[in-house]
Amino acid sequence: MKKYKVGIAGGQGIVGKVRQQFVDQHPHLQTVALCDQKIAQPTILPNDIRAFCNYQDLLKEDLDILFVCLPNYLAPEVTIAGLERGLHVFCEKPPGCNVADVKKVIETEKKHPGLLLKYGFNHRYHDSVREALRLIRSNELGDIINVRGVYGKSKVIPFSGGWRAERKYAGGGILLDQGIHMVDLMRLFCGDFVEVKSFVSNSYWKHDVEDNAYALMKDKQGRVAMLHSSATQWQHRFSLDIALTEGYLKLSGILSGTKSYGQEQLIIGRRDEAQIGTTKEETLTYLEDNSWRDEVNEFAEAVVNGQNIKHGNSAEALATMELVYRIYYADPEWRKAFNISI
Repeated sequence: MKKYKVGIAGGQGIVGKVRQQFVDQHPHLQTVALCDQKIAQPTILPNDIRAFCNYQDLLKEDLDILFVCLPNYLAPEVTIAGLERGLHVFCEKPPGCNVADVKKVIETEKKHPGLLLKYGFNHRYHDSVREALRLIRSNELGDIINVRGVYGKSKVIPFSGGWRAERKYAGGGILLDQGIHMVDLMRLFCGDFVEVKSFVSNSYWKHDVEDNAYALMKDKQGRVAMLHSSATQWQHRFSLDIALTEGYLKLSGILSGTKSYGQEQLIIGRRDEAQIGTTKEETLTYLEDNSWRDEVNEFAEAVVNGQNIKHGNSAEALATMELVYRIYYADPEWRKAFNISI
């Protein structure tokens, strides 16, 4: 059984450690090297993992696959370097600071058609999301009418460091960092949106990145999605309501490392004609988060079997980033203040 040698850029961070856990659980993958700014000098970690302070030294190692778990301003540069080194690459979201970053990566990807590139949008792999998508595609509840989503936490600056509060390193604030997951899910359920209106604000935390973004988006079929991405949600919240012609779906809470978004549930309502609305609901509760594992496994199977990327390919990542930036651009004041272009 061949073992594919994996290197992790940003391997000492929270996300890097989670990725390594599931890389090493897969029978065809093995972490052999990593880099992180926390590494003062080259060293050997437990399990003979070679560790470096920069990605240049990491890429000198004998690797097959590179995982990129780095800040937004470094992610595209290291992804490109990995592809040019002849490696399959898995990069965390967001794929960069702006749309141009993603396009540069895709230019390099096209030069290496034998390599796989996947972006980490792990919310697609939550069981509540998968079941909601199955129900929608089965047409069991009819067609989508509209979508409403709220995804919020209480700060722009996370416990893992302050770079997310600076535009030159992050490219954007709460919408790009966390709200991008909700944008991606809305695209998953509805497809592309053709019209966007928004208000974007940094009025509370006063950073040069947003702490709240409010968007109305309409797709080709006239269906409207409403999004609120917030860094002033004192009690963390994930909520996604999908109204359909024969019922509704409500995704409430999502399992995470912090356990701060509440219990993950999918509520299924079926339409009836009672004056007070639907009287029967089915509630599915999920107790285990396998999204990180399943996402790594899907990528590994694609590499091992020479398959295409099912979810999170570069085209999808580009479309999601373009929609995020259309939300920024749609607010004329925000567009002018930060010279936003699309």
